[in-house]
Amino acid sequence: MSDGLNGQRSVDMDVVAPGARANLRLLVVECDDSLREGCVAVLRGEGYAVTGSARGDEAIRLLQKRRYDIVLVNLFMSGVSGMKILETARDAHADSLVILMTGNPSVETNIRALQAGAWEYLAMPFTAEQLQLAVGRAAHSVLEGRGHPVASPEVAAEAPDTGMASLIGVSPAFCRAVDLARKVAKTNASVMISGESGTGKEGIAQLIHKQSRRSGKRFVAINCAALPAQLLESEMFGHKKGSFTGADRDKPGLLEVAHNGSLFLDELTEMPLALQAKLLRVIQDGVVRRVGSEQEDATVDVRFISATNRDPNEAVRTHLLRDDLFYRLRVVPLHLPPLRDRLEDIPLLANHFLCQYWRRHRISDGDCPSLSASALDLLTSLSWPGNVRELQNLMEHLAVLADAGSVIQADDLPGRSDAAVGNTATRGWPAHLMSKAYHPAKEAVLAHFEKEYLATLVARAERNMSKAARLAGIDRTTLYRLLEKHDVAQGLDIKKNGDSAAYIPPIEAPRRVAQAD
Repeated sequence: MSDGLNGQRSVDMDVVAPGARANLRLLVVECDDSLREGCVAVLRGEGYAVTGSARGDEAIRLLQKRRYDIVLVNLFMSGVSGMKILETARDAHADSLVILMTGNPSVETNIRALQAGAWEYLAMPFTAEQLQLAVGRAAHSVLEGRGHPVASPEVAAEAPDTGMASLIGVSPAFCRAVDLARKVAKTNASVMISGESGTGKEGIAQLIHKQSRRSGKRFVAINCAALPAQLLESEMFGHKKGSFTGADRDKPGLLEVAHNGSLFLDELTEMPLALQAKLLRVIQDGVVRRVGSEQEDATVDVRFISATNRDPNEAVRTHLLRDDLFYRLRVVPLHLPPLRDRLEDIPLLANHFLCQYWRRHRISDGDCPSLSASALDLLTSLSWPGNVRELQNLMEHLAVLADAGSVIQADDLPGRSDAAVGNTATRGWPAHLMSKAYHPAKEAVLAHFEKEYLATLVARAERNMSKAARLAGIDRTTLYRLLEKHDVAQGLDIKKNGDSAAYIPPIEAPRRVAQAD
């Protein structure tokens, strides 16, 4: 730890020494077998002494029989509620820290949980890294309270690759984004990543961190849309003992946890404006003031990486994002293209995810299945509103159900064949377009649209070119260039002043989409 302002300490909690972890007893209470066993496996892998319990009544008996330093419990347990287990844990051992797991992080419920003495809560679903971080912070607090030495940041392990698999591709737009990420990684500049949900924004953020000078420190991620405003402030900035009901000890925030490392602010535009102003102060001065504190509690050095699935400029215009914060965080803008604009990457991603999930779920069942040409053709014809994440989920589904060494056909993809046919039919595309390469097909569709649009536009404007340009929102020079490009200008007697023209409809409107190469 290093001394901060006014004698306060800035906490570096990158890791708790493995030997110290073995001295901590953890109890995981979760009725879902898969989630419970997953949490137990991750935490045992970290070196903690972990016990799992599937029932609330059993957990209460365990808590009454022995001391557990950290308790993870699902707030919505069947039979005995998670709140009852929380109260039992706190009554049995006042120093025990309870982390609540909940898929319904409402303001009322979580404030009530904090008032009852919960240390923290994890919004489900959560990643292994988020679990490790939450438990690591609690373990650090427990050991520090005992006067136990805590490991320095220099022995911190790198965060797991929670999103790095999405960084596979050969499409030009995607490669440009990755090249820019690698270039900016070597600096300390703030990066703002934009792109639709599921495009791999966190993977790019992890890449920037791993290739930076801060790679030996923590990569800390927070989803600004997942937490109510009151809890988001406490999570980011920490709080002082007594700052609200249930705050029975000082708690450092994620800004302090990320000291000397990188803080990833996911869905930045969902952060309340009041918190944006408070964050701006940290970015400018590096000073953190915890909730309920009347002094500056710590100084931090953090590299900020932010992400949003909105248009950042539009978010500023609509007052969802402060313009001063926008300029500080968007030193380098980086945009990730949607999967439908990088169709050549789908075979690479699909095969990677298929084998990855086969090894995870079916490691002893023989060779990984493969995707047939018909299955790949179908995959590249879909619109993928969920982007890489949607493709990843589909491949996990196939890995779970496929036979070892089998060849997956188009008909094996759940509910995809009918959807693909329906999508093609409703868009009115000629059937032969789907057999073309992506870029020629796209150019043909755009050319068809522009020609039809221009003919309709001039008719709506009653052959007045100034009016047509105003309706289209473009200048007349651009309009004339488009008319000439698509041979529509041949039917116009354009006067020198450019104000109007007599429109003569073509004898036969050429439809080149059907004959396009």
